[in-house]
Amino acid sequence: MKRKNAVVRGSIIGMALAVAGVAGLAGAANGAEKLMVYTSMKESLIGKLRDEFQKRHPEIAFDYYSAGAGKLMAKVAAERQSGRMTVDVLWHSEVPDFYALKRDGMLEKYVSPEAQNVRSPVKDPDGFFTPARLGTLGIAYNTKKVAVPPKSWPDLLDARFRNGLGIANPALSGTSFVSVSLLVNTFGWDYIQKLRRNGALVGQGSGQVVDDTASGDLLVTLAPDYIAVEKIRKGANLGLAFPKEMLVIPSPVAIVKGTPNRKAAEKFIDFLLSKDGQTIIASTGTLPIRSDVALPKELGLASTEEAVGRAMKLDYLKTMAEKEAILEKFDAIMKAK
Repeated sequence: MKRKNAVVRGSIIGMALAVAGVAGLAGAANGAEKLMVYTSMKESLIGKLRDEFQKRHPEIAFDYYSAGAGKLMAKVAAERQSGRMTVDVLWHSEVPDFYALKRDGMLEKYVSPEAQNVRSPVKDPDGFFTPARLGTLGIAYNTKKVAVPPKSWPDLLDARFRNGLGIANPALSGTSFVSVSLLVNTFGWDYIQKLRRNGALVGQGSGQVVDDTASGDLLVTLAPDYIAVEKIRKGANLGLAFPKEMLVIPSPVAIVKGTPNRKAAEKFIDFLLSKDGQTIIASTGTLPIRSDVALPKELGLASTEEAVGRAMKLDYLKTMAEKEAILEKFDAIMKAK
């Protein structure tokens, strides 16, 4: 009897899926709007944004592909080479990539009505991309092994942090590359050399060095806010300190040139930059680009306005042109005995 019921249920489910499939094909045939977003945002964030966006725009068939910025750019390059672009909207945290795409004529100009509310240390005056999130990196520290948290970048040169600082490999992590570039631009290469003389180590990705700090294998590390906050919320032995000079890395969003879904792309960017969209972003432990969005008080993050005011400066075009030289010099310093 149970087997018979299971067969019946299976048939019903199969019929439902078939009907849904036919409906989907009919929708596509009738010119229903579609949207494909390529993003480096975590599933937990882009999933929440998708759900809320589709409540407002059920007429749009929304899909996304989530991966690291490097994989996204490789996918975009492959699609461009083949002449068949799938992506409509690109959103990740490697600012130099957006300057490069703009230079190569790969982006559509779009200035959202919500763009007037954007607060960011980086903006494109021509409107080809717009910051949609402000990623900040603080100094994550192990709360069981570090009695007095570091309060400044020079504090990391203290003997108490000898052989205990981890930095994600900037050749593998775009966020780490920009962070190293910001530190070098602010304090000079001499600061990186002093970190190395104090035993600084190179890890893999940002998540790995934060995990190593939580476990006690490292004492401190450069940590993206949302990664550290998520682990702190789950009870990890971590604290997060933000020196006066802040590492602030915007995550731009842009419409890809030639998309047939231009209107749907504009609607998504409008939503993403809206107060409601930014409230979802703030709930995940990273900074919104709007100053009228409240941050969860328990996170201890700087406000959007404060972070923009304290942000280290960087010429992204110059940095993009010098990327290989920067990586080579950093590697040489960190491999020095």
